Amino acid sequence: CASSAECVDRGGVVMNNVSAVGSDWERAMMESALTARDRVGVQDFVLLENHTSEVAFIENLRKRFKENLIYTYIGSVLVSVNPYKDLEIYTKQHMERYRGVNFYEVSPHIYAVSDNAYRSMRSEKRDQCILISGESGAGKTEASKKVLQYYAVTCPASEHVQTVKDRLLQSNPVLEAFGNAKTLRNDNSSRFGKYMDVQFDFKGAPVGGHILNYLLEKSRVVHQSHGERNFHIFYQLIEGAEDELLRRLGLERMAQQYQYLVKGSCPKVSSINDRSDWKVVRKALSVIGFSDDEVEELLSIIASVLHLGNVQYSGEDSGSSYITTDTQIKYIARLLGVDFSVLKEALTHKKITAKGEELMSPLNQEQASSARDALSKAIYGRTFTWLVNKINTSLAFKDKFNSKNASVIGLLDIYGFEVFQNNSFEQFCINYCNEKLQQLFIELTLKSEQEEYEAEGITWEPVQYFNNKIICDLVEEKFKGIISILDEECLRPGDASDITFLVKLEDTVGGHAHFVTHKLADGKTRKVMGREEFRLLHYAGEVNYNVNGFLDKNNDLLFRNLKEVMCSSENRILTQCFSREELTDKKLPETTATQFKNSLAKLMEILMSKDPSYVRCIKPNDAKQAGRFEEVLVRHQVKYLGLMENLRVRRAGFAYRRRYEVFLQRYKSLCPDTWPSWDGRLVDGVSTLVKHLGYKPEEYKLGRTKIFIRFPKTLFATEEYRKLRLSAVQVQAWWKGILARRRAQRRRQAVDTIRRFIKGFMFRHHPRCPENEYFLDYVRYTFLMKLHRALPKTVLDKSWPTPPPALTEASELLRKLCMQNLVWKYCKTISPEWKHQLEQKVVASEVFKDKKDNYPQSVPKLFVGTRLDGDDINPKVLQALGTEKMKYAVPVTKYDRKGFKARARQLLLTASSAIIVEEAKLKQRIDYSALKGVSVSSLSDGLFVLHVTCEDNKQKGDAVLQSDHVIETLTKVAICADKINNININQSSIKFTLGQGKEGIIDFTSGSELLVAKAKNGHLSVVRRHSTPFS
Repeated sequence: CASSAECVDRGGVVMNNVSAVGSDWERAMMESALTARDRVGVQDFVLLENHTSEVAFIENLRKRFKENLIYTYIGSVLVSVNPYKDLEIYTKQHMERYRGVNFYEVSPHIYAVSDNAYRSMRSEKRDQCILISGESGAGKTEASKKVLQYYAVTCPASEHVQTVKDRLLQSNPVLEAFGNAKTLRNDNSSRFGKYMDVQFDFKGAPVGGHILNYLLEKSRVVHQSHGERNFHIFYQLIEGAEDELLRRLGLERMAQQYQYLVKGSCPKVSSINDRSDWKVVRKALSVIGFSDDEVEELLSIIASVLHLGNVQYSGEDSGSSYITTDTQIKYIARLLGVDFSVLKEALTHKKITAKGEELMSPLNQEQASSARDALSKAIYGRTFTWLVNKINTSLAFKDKFNSKNASVIGLLDIYGFEVFQNNSFEQFCINYCNEKLQQLFIELTLKSEQEEYEAEGITWEPVQYFNNKIICDLVEEKFKGIISILDEECLRPGDASDITFLVKLEDTVGGHAHFVTHKLADGKTRKVMGREEFRLLHYAGEVNYNVNGFLDKNNDLLFRNLKEVMCSSENRILTQCFSREELTDKKLPETTATQFKNSLAKLMEILMSKDPSYVRCIKPNDAKQAGRFEEVLVRHQVKYLGLMENLRVRRAGFAYRRRYEVFLQRYKSLCPDTWPSWDGRLVDGVSTLVKHLGYKPEEYKLGRTKIFIRFPKTLFATEEYRKLRLSAVQVQAWWKGILARRRAQRRRQAVDTIRRFIKGFMFRHHPRCPENEYFLDYVRYTFLMKLHRALPKTVLDKSWPTPPPALTEASELLRKLCMQNLVWKYCKTISPEWKHQLEQKVVASEVFKDKKDNYPQSVPKLFVGTRLDGDDINPKVLQALGTEKMKYAVPVTKYDRKGFKARARQLLLTASSAIIVEEAKLKQRIDYSALKGVSVSSLSDGLFVLHVTCEDNKQKGDAVLQSDHVIETLTKVAICADKINNININQSSIKFTLGQGKEGIIDFTSGSELLVAKAKNGHLSVVRRHSTPFS
């Protein structure tokens, strides 16, 4: 065994020095990692210190079970304890953890067994099988589903492979619905045996499958013990089907209405949701490939069985019987597609042949009921066989040529050992099957292990075990076995009965050590045995079988006229189930027991031809409770599963063995003396190889034809080193191939590029066509890459590459987008104060740009919040303003209306008005509502006029003002008064109102320096040097 920690050790040690494989330090590290992995018990029973103690074995199981560690190894055998609850250990992440990892490198898991079988199939090209065994309720069916789910998720997939995966997975709910039922021990007990082959192609992908079914418990259709149910499909149909479907089938949504569903008095089970299960089954049928018509016909058959159970008889004085429920017969005839009157007669009469003539003999009430039940069992049993065949057709590998080369992993999920209070023919067959499987297990693991060691000349301590061949012979031996005696009693003329069969058993096998009847038993045994019972001492324990019904169930006869009715059915499924050839075949059909024995013999051949892996399932308690561990029950299962014998063999022997030629062929590259070939004896070559690898004497033995390796870690270390060597060669070859392909590809691409470029240049002036599209695209690409490298970095950067003609429009759009983006980025970075400044500058630009000469000089100068501080303004003025908030203040020169004398004043702007102040007096208040506009010249002077309305008696006329910051001042006035569109810029003169209806004029002229004075014509003359933006 090895652990994940051990894997790390090997990764560090083996890579550097393979000769250290057997070093004491490495062995100590590996073995400590084994016991430290789970910290609860040991995960491989081989590591148990007291490996011969059954108490220690069960205590280790119990410890791990209590910690939800349900899996434990015995070497390569997986022991699984049913937790009876969901565990979070089956996720896709867990699957990936086990994928492609050596068996012992991770914790025990069903996925490890699945992956080991898969890798063995791929690497050794040998078919594999996984044998899942254990008694009813131990978790065998769930284990088989986990194996299929693992392959569905981890194997290579394609569209076809995915379809096969889906069908493999969806076959489970269908087969469970039709073949599983609630028993006293298990709410989802398989009432048939199933062996499934999963076929894989050379890539390791699942490409097909095939299912073999064994001994469906047909008697359950007509009878169930108290606390048990019929097959799931009946309850699912009644609970989950749509109302319209139930109406067509003549069914009611009450299981209690049907006689075949009330025998066990258990129509509802808390752990089963029939309605949701119906949806799963219905979807699964579609995925597998059932058409709507086939599903309808299949459900018609299921419904007809329920109706058959409700057929009631009454007897006449003559002893014959008649049907009292004609309505049921009408439903059945319609659902089965048969004639009503013919079916009715067949259910009350049987056809007999006397002296070559066919006669109809009436049945009494008991015989008629038996005939009805026999028909129900026959219909259901044959339909189940048809269902399996239909699934097989869906799963079949369609490639006939490659199907012969397909590898196979078999999966056996078959009923476990059963011991009930009343055991009948079905339990006899089931337990016989388990005897055969135990015999196979003994032959393939215990006995073959010892025989192989002896054949190879390897000495070891023999292990004593119970060989159950003696019990198998008691059941199946020709002429003297129980099955032969039962067949003989069924076929002999005269009054044969179950009791005469029991008497014949006493006469024939009465002296067998494993056979007891009431008559042959001692006084103590007779107290617990009935007179109609016989006891077999199975490998798993003693079981009493009641012979009542043995002959009928073994014969499994169906009256000829009932067969004729079924052969005439219009239901296409039934026409395949009941062949007309049966009516003409004079050969006696094989009995049920013989069919089962022959099927088991074929199954054993199949299993013997494959390399087996084992999963041994254990049920911790009979109550199906999570966390409950019943030691007595577990000890019984440990005994009949042969786990202690298996442990003793594994502990005494070597974990792995390889034939010399196989071992040498696989690992010869690791030693210079054996590479590339070894010419001497194989044993000498292997001896040379293992000495070079550093194997120590206690780690291996050389037999006659094989090398035996004691520790798995030794083989893993060698395998790891081989992988490194192979990986190095593969990487080297892969890299050389890549380099060569790259060089060739570059040359091809270069030639193609040059050719296309030249041709495109020749056709560059043509419309876009295949000849020039590469060239044009290259030109576009070149421009875009150039643009990418030379994009403007700031808003003020107006540079832009010249585009090719084809990209002129796109270039302009890109330019706009680029500028918008730069502006957006710039705006995102500015502060609120700077934003306010820019907003004022934008207003100034809208009003004065290209209109007033001194505007360019104002652009680089920041506008200030005010040109006068609070100390510059007289307190009386501030007191007169009251609560009005001053937004801007600037010193100005006012030219009065009489003589245009210059007066020093202050201009204050508030939220509602502009105020002209002379020291402590408010000389003029101009409400913004009364402000008609503002006039200013186009020259670089600072003179401006505030025009007011004449109707306002409070106003003395327009105000003529001059400011050293005229652009800033007027921008503030425009914003505060909301008069942006009312600022007039005049070229030569401005007219203004003096008051009392009089007008004044300001003339503007250019000169060498500023001069403001009253002209001879009475106008205000303003001389200002004309300036340019660069002056």
